[in-house]
Amino acid sequence: MALSLTVAIERFPIAGAFTISRGSRTEAVVVTATVTDGRAVGRGECVPYARYGETVEGVVAVLEGLAGAVADPGFDRARLATLLPAGAARNALDCALWDYEAKRSGIPARIAAGLDEPIPLVTAYTLSLGTPETMLAAARAAASRPLLKVKLGGDGDPERIAAVREGAPEARLIVDANEAWRPETLADALAACVEAGVELIEQPLPADDDAALIGLQSPIPLCADESLHTCEDLEALTDRYAAVNVKLDKTGGLTEALKLVRAARRLRLRVMVGCMVGSSLAMAPAVLLARDADFVDLDGPLLLARDRVPGLRYEGSQVYPPLPALWG
Repeated sequence: MALSLTVAIERFPIAGAFTISRGSRTEAVVVTATVTDGRAVGRGECVPYARYGETVEGVVAVLEGLAGAVADPGFDRARLATLLPAGAARNALDCALWDYEAKRSGIPARIAAGLDEPIPLVTAYTLSLGTPETMLAAARAAASRPLLKVKLGGDGDPERIAAVREGAPEARLIVDANEAWRPETLADALAACVEAGVELIEQPLPADDDAALIGLQSPIPLCADESLHTCEDLEALTDRYAAVNVKLDKTGGLTEALKLVRAARRLRLRVMVGCMVGSSLAMAPAVLLARDADFVDLDGPLLLARDRVPGLRYEGSQVYPPLPALWG
């Protein structure tokens, strides 16, 4: 039976503001793809990201342009991968197809994907970039959470790291520079992270200028984020990173993300499963993928003032597997 595709823009207010080295925002603007055969319905959500040349309007136009292909008999995720590059648009439709297949067949997506029984996971909770004083206050407010992800921005980062550690003395810490460090500041920033007991550092240098990491004996594992999108990127990263951040909006959906995680494991890289700031619909397939990840960063709904209903269940920093009514 032929599938029909509809595409919608949805907006979710962020609690306060979300700030990283590239700017600040107060709402999450997402694109939702819905496919149906008139009986079963599947949904997927993506977050277009300007860093990768994406816009909300552009992603909507790309997806709407695929309506004819989606209606062709036999259209599936394999065909989708030949039509769209990795990125947000493909993610929304790929995840919608996974959800549709699960709803139509009655076979949960995690079984179809060959994943283990999902379990509750501890996710990182993100602290936005700010002054050391504001980050100290934010760390104190979140000090009971077991794992904090600290957004950094370049100049002043050693002071920010120290402030967060002061505010949350018992929490495990990971930091995300979002490409804001430079080779000449790397040593001081690393020293501050060692002093604070940081466990992982995401994307310290710009993706197109990270050659300074080659051969670096970092005392803390470095994790590729902006430098990594799909399996094709992996081989070139192993001489500078010990871990990779797998996000469905970068891989173009769950289909490629599954391959990427398995390839990373074969190369003995640590795996973080991460997210953009989106609703529970965007997190749901990633929760299944994160079952055996070394680090889980799926706190998007925790940063929102309002989530979807039904959404994922969060208890503190623990996120539970999605119910079928949400996804999969």
